[in-house]
Amino acid sequence: MRILVLGATGFLGRHAVESLRALPGARVIVGGRTPEAGPAVDLTADPARLVTAVRETAPHAVVNCAGAVGGSATTLIGVNAQGPAALCDALSEAAPGARLVHLGSAAEYGAADGERPAAETGPARPLGLYGVSKLAGTLAVTGSGLDAVVLRVFNPVGPGAPRGSLPGRLAAELRAAGPGGRVRVGDLSAHRDFVDARDVAEAVARAVTAPGPLPPVLNVGSGTARPVRELARGLVAAAGFDGRLEEDGDGSPRSAAVPWQRADLALTARTLGWTPARPLAESLADLWAETLAGTGERAR
Repeated sequence: MRILVLGATGFLGRHAVESLRALPGARVIVGGRTPEAGPAVDLTADPARLVTAVRETAPHAVVNCAGAVGGSATTLIGVNAQGPAALCDALSEAAPGARLVHLGSAAEYGAADGERPAAETGPARPLGLYGVSKLAGTLAVTGSGLDAVVLRVFNPVGPGAPRGSLPGRLAAELRAAGPGGRVRVGDLSAHRDFVDARDVAEAVARAVTAPGPLPPVLNVGSGTARPVRELARGLVAAAGFDGRLEEDGDGSPRSAAVPWQRADLALTARTLGWTPARPLAESLADLWAETLAGTGERAR
């Protein structure tokens, strides 16, 4: 089974590649813009070259982990909305029988009422440009007519979490501050659904191999809404940090606008037989260990 993975060098992409390579008989092909990638694939560049790359690869499945979480409006729309649309067009022309697994985002849902988990059949009302761009990408995929599914990922955490995310940024700042230092963060009262990136990768592998047709959208989360403060304290514990963590810094506007989110995982469990396996404490311990590994230090 030939599986083409896009965005394979990113946080979720690298874990997805590892899970996919463990599938019996799988041949994972990494496409991208970097020199180490296999076929040259750029979702925001020449559509004809994209069609050629897909045709030459002849994939049985394509996993799209490519995405932008920040940057200009042009970047967000280009990568998150136009990119998936271009990929769908290329697959329709060059590999119409391939299954497409595309990573969406819980930001597509927008605000919740603080009581009911977000279900795939519920409304999608994103509040910012990132969520809007991701929803546009989802609509491009679900409206393509392909054998496709969007995995709507909630808040991924674990080894390799980027500095653009709260866990990745906090881990880096704890390392820089030292055991007895001082770290400033924004308000941590929002509730989020944190899911280990390796559990996300397992969901990707199951979506690639599950008998079809699949529902257009499936949630991937932990099914639990936790205070962000709980995540921060867990990372502080993993780091052995005994300094000061102060909530007087600049917070995220999105956290204020979306104070509570939780995934309804019933449909995903029925469809893929998937449930998250890793506790948050393990995710944070492994994130901290990898943060130290990047500096040559050892976990205490």
